[in-house]
Amino acid sequence: MTVLIKGAGVAGLTAALELTRRRIAVEVMDAAETVGTGASNYAGGMLAPYCEREAAEEAVLTLGLSSADWWAEAVPGEVSRKGTLVIAAGRDSVELDRFASRTRGYEWVGGNTIGELEPDLAGRFDRALFFPEEAHLDPRKAMAGLYKTLVEKGVRFHLGSTEPPADTAFSAVVECTGAAAIDTTPGLRGVRGEMLFLETAEISFSRPIRLLHPRHPLYIVPREDHRFMVGATMIETDDDGPITARSVMEFLNAAYAVHPAFGEARLVETGVGVRPAFADNLPQVLEQEDGFSIAGMHRHGFLLAPAMAQQLADRICAGGHEQLYAQGALQ
Repeated sequence: MTVLIKGAGVAGLTAALELTRRRIAVEVMDAAETVGTGASNYAGGMLAPYCEREAAEEAVLTLGLSSADWWAEAVPGEVSRKGTLVIAAGRDSVELDRFASRTRGYEWVGGNTIGELEPDLAGRFDRALFFPEEAHLDPRKAMAGLYKTLVEKGVRFHLGSTEPPADTAFSAVVECTGAAAIDTTPGLRGVRGEMLFLETAEISFSRPIRLLHPRHPLYIVPREDHRFMVGATMIETDDDGPITARSVMEFLNAAYAVHPAFGEARLVETGVGVRPAFADNLPQVLEQEDGFSIAGMHRHGFLLAPAMAQQLADRICAGGHEQLYAQGALQ
């Protein structure tokens, strides 16, 4: 049994690894020349099920709780388990209470503890929410690591290709094409996400920082080389054009509110990704005529992709276990 996965983003690569772990032959194709393009390339990489629960269904929490462990095994050394710090300006302090009322897994911390967790925020905020069990990773490094692991496990990649390879008969096809599936999947819509990278050696953070605001909440995720990923908007459109001036101004103003040194940072990159989503903003494994699809990852790609990949693998194995045994793929 050989499965073809269409799409080499986070959904496709995690699915490929889960199937490979179950000794199913996998091939992956993508129209792009490299893996991890599209929305995966602009993700925050926050493995934050408790924080995401604030504006999402309970399933985001339950499905995402094991994601950090999955990623730590899949790409050793790439997961940072230092939690998430949620802050708000003094005038928006009520937003912390609202946030706390909608989630769990946090500790209330005062100014002294904020300074211990993040020395560069010392004296800047009086109280915050700390989620010690959360984690984060660099999506681009994680995608590169997954690709390397899959190649080592014998997965064949067909990058820069829009046609399935003719030399293999596939038992099932799995569509993991992200925003490209919006026009062909009923109920799927596009949600535009914008981000930017700032570079400054004047600030150092150990974990993602979420700044609450009634209109423009944002997060700042530390990367290597003194870079910080700042995001992200959620705009109900499938327009993937360049970032807007309004969004850049909102990001920069909010980053400056977190720490004035961001005012002197270099703006080194901007990006836009369209994140496909269903009405409830939860992903689904859907049956297709020739197999399955994983669709609707919304803003939870890296958080929920492992769980969706496991669901997919369970269904493929359950539906084809007799054939797999016959072919010797399972023993």
